[in-house]
Amino acid sequence: MGRKDRAHLSALPGPTQVAGGTAELLADADREGSWQLMLDGVPQSHVDLLDPAYLEFEYVRRMGHVLDLTAEPDEPLDVVHLGGGALTLARYVAVTRPGSRQRVVELDEPLTELVRRELPLPRNARVRVRAADARAGLAALPDASADVVLVDVFAGARTPAHLTTVEFAADVARVLRPGGVTAWNVSDGPPLRFARAEAATLRAVFAHVALLAEPGTLRGRRFGNTVAVGSDAELPIAGLTRRCAGDPMPARVVSGADLDGFVGQAAPVTDADAQPSPQPPAGVFD
Repeated sequence: MGRKDRAHLSALPGPTQVAGGTAELLADADREGSWQLMLDGVPQSHVDLLDPAYLEFEYVRRMGHVLDLTAEPDEPLDVVHLGGGALTLARYVAVTRPGSRQRVVELDEPLTELVRRELPLPRNARVRVRAADARAGLAALPDASADVVLVDVFAGARTPAHLTTVEFAADVARVLRPGGVTAWNVSDGPPLRFARAEAATLRAVFAHVALLAEPGTLRGRRFGNTVAVGSDAELPIAGLTRRCAGDPMPARVVSGADLDGFVGQAAPVTDADAQPSPQPPAGVFD
């Protein structure tokens, strides 16, 4: 999730009922050809139809950095997107890595139909969307069939509990090829119990884990989005650090001993004890 000042947005078309609630596509007056997807008043996605490589939301930009550094520039990737929204990162991959094969699992089929009708994908984009629960859709994928698995799923403003666990992370690892990478959108606020547990969860499955977030979020000063990255191969920490530091809203990259300190005594989450991500505080999206 992300946000943009609604004073700079106008609604075209009007509100549309989808499976998950009321969807609105708001035209961004600051960027021609740009739109923000809202679901029950919560910002879900931002899309620039004229420049799909432009990423407005800070956490989405950080996921873009992960994609950029996963392979050599322009090299096609096989990418799985758990959570579709307005297909922002699918568009990004299509134009930055032509020829990539992408599979999207999005439960809300009417939402996907709205997005594909009103916000057409770039030409030659190889994107297949399956209407299914994210975990069920992941389970149906073959072993070692993806270079990247992106996890950005919300029911309302919360990540469902079954997408937060060691068992889920293990199935992500099954679908990844050797050296593949996963990036999860983790939303949390003080005292960051959920974010610490999610970092512990990824570390229970992947040999290398890092967190990317705005410093105030990592210090527990505010509610926000953290990108948790995992792989069986070493992560490009130096490259991620440079890119995150150069963003309009600079972010930190936490790994190694710093990540040990962040996780502390937090235990990995299992299917038996999983809870949804915390409800954002009132007014966070105003």
